[in-house]
Amino acid sequence: MNLQPRQRAPLLVLGFVALVAGTGAGLVRMGWELPTPFAMLVALHGPLMISGFFGTVIALERAVALGRLWAYAAPLAAGLATLALLAGLEPAARWLYVGGGAVLLAATLVILRQQVALFTLTLAIGAAAWLAGSLLWAMGLAVHEVVPWWIAFLVLTIAGERLELSRLRPPSPVAVRVFGALLAACLAGLAAGGSAWGGQLFAASLLALALWLVRQDVARRTVHGKALTRFIAVALLAGYAWLAVGAAVALVAGGLAPGTRAYDAALHAWLVGFVFSMVFGHAPIIFPAVLRVQLPYAPVFYLPLALLHASVAIRLAGDALADTTLLRAGGAATAVALAAFIVTMATAALRGTLANRRRRSS
Repeated sequence: MNLQPRQRAPLLVLGFVALVAGTGAGLVRMGWELPTPFAMLVALHGPLMISGFFGTVIALERAVALGRLWAYAAPLAAGLATLALLAGLEPAARWLYVGGGAVLLAATLVILRQQVALFTLTLAIGAAAWLAGSLLWAMGLAVHEVVPWWIAFLVLTIAGERLELSRLRPPSPVAVRVFGALLAACLAGLAAGGSAWGGQLFAASLLALALWLVRQDVARRTVHGKALTRFIAVALLAGYAWLAVGAAVALVAGGLAPGTRAYDAALHAWLVGFVFSMVFGHAPIIFPAVLRVQLPYAPVFYLPLALLHASVAIRLAGDALADTTLLRAGGAATAVALAAFIVTMATAALRGTLANRRRRSS
């Protein structure tokens, strides 16, 4: 009842279609001249990146883990939603994202029933946040009004996955209670998103969660390791730093006011600095699990990671100084980092495939 790796590949391709389209739309939004199709997607930059790319990839990973054929309806719906956005069918796309979120939540609840644990509960809450945000968007709310729900989806999904990987060194009972309190504060902030205190509570919960993850994550120890182990730890710790920076910016600004420099800085610290750093760090683990390809480690893995974090630093400097040139440079550098990441992973997969063939022939 599970798809074979080759059958999963088209779903992953749909995710990367959203990544390319969303990145291009973001560059146009910052003043870069790109072909007309990208210009038509400027207002959809956020949904393409969050629901189109991250939603598809996360849903695909969850379907592989569950091993049920019906669970693949989640990445399929999200991928079809991306195609609908590219075709100009935005209303249909919004409801397809809702469908994808509903199936992801159902799949995650099955996992929660199979194994009741803090990490599975966190994953379920994260999936519910994606569904809630997508449903609110489909019902007519503006993107900036639902973005906090989508950010919670990504942050809680990552936190849940890190909790799962820390089962060999589980957090203490006190740490577990603190984590539960942070989850409650995050949800309360989301529920009161229309108020000033709601946005500040949401930001405060993310700042505290970043500190909690730094304190509890095994990356603090594995960063002293070698090769891939150390690379993953570096990506994680750097990502946690950006999660904290984005939350601090939102707190100082008094919340997430759309159109402000603080809003731009906080969102890109979270979505680029934190989330993409996690993607870069986990890719050598996730892609082999999804596609059954080997990604042998090479020091060049650090190149796109370094470019990514430099791009976020440049962008936030542009926000702080109200410097459009720095903002545009930061956005372009992010696009270069994403392209370098794709090339690096593809090259590693090719090296792994060739190495397998040599072993079989020898």
